[in-house]
Amino acid sequence: MRNKLRNIYMGLLLIFLYLPIAVLIVFSFNDTKLRGVWAGFTTHWYADLFTDPIILKSLYITLLVAVVSTAVSTLLGTISAIGIRAFKKRSQNVILNVNYLPVLNPDIVTAVALMSLYGFFAIEQGLLTMTLSHIVFCLPYVVLSVLPKLDQLDQHTVEAAFDLGARPREVLFRVVIPQIKPGIVTGALLAFTLSLDDFIISFFTTGQGVSNLSITLYSMAKTGINPSMNAISTILFVAVFILLLVLNKRDVDIVDLEV
Repeated sequence: MRNKLRNIYMGLLLIFLYLPIAVLIVFSFNDTKLRGVWAGFTTHWYADLFTDPIILKSLYITLLVAVVSTAVSTLLGTISAIGIRAFKKRSQNVILNVNYLPVLNPDIVTAVALMSLYGFFAIEQGLLTMTLSHIVFCLPYVVLSVLPKLDQLDQHTVEAAFDLGARPREVLFRVVIPQIKPGIVTGALLAFTLSLDDFIISFFTTGQGVSNLSITLYSMAKTGINPSMNAISTILFVAVFILLLVLNKRDVDIVDLEV
């Protein structure tokens, strides 16, 4: 009876989480702009995406900012996590509490703070400031993803590498990084999806003529729901879903090889 109730609960939870996404995907193929009315199957909303210069430009900016911010925040976050791990416990706690602040802070606070910072230094807001802002709020998540893997790292392996004559650089790239790679990949994926998803910080730190998809979709939503919004959202969801499947398949294959 308890297992049956647990299964019902999990089923309702999954429906609650994924029903909105399912509706979005279905109506991205709807042959009308009306919501809640099915007028037939069509793919012309997807075709419209590749002929709309505003959406294409927004998609380009979104992917460019996401890729750059993910690469930089993953690199800096991994280095920072390794450095934090080398501190004493009390110093680690202080630094981690500082690292938690951007995570726990409301996005609006971070956005206004960054906007004020750029204004103080008279930095013109645009693509550069948006990218820097994405790096700032993605970095703590990478650190938090890598640190648990560093805690699981067998220090005897590192000491053995040094005893066998390995240089610090060789130990880092041949011993440490391979063992914490799952944490690095997780942090990179988290940073990438956070960058794709962000609206508030992007809205406050961008400049004229520089809009990512979230800002463009927000502007479109003010004049009514455009089915092209459903189409681009569906494409992003499917792309992230396929990426997760590939990574999970890869992790399973690695575990099977180790066994």
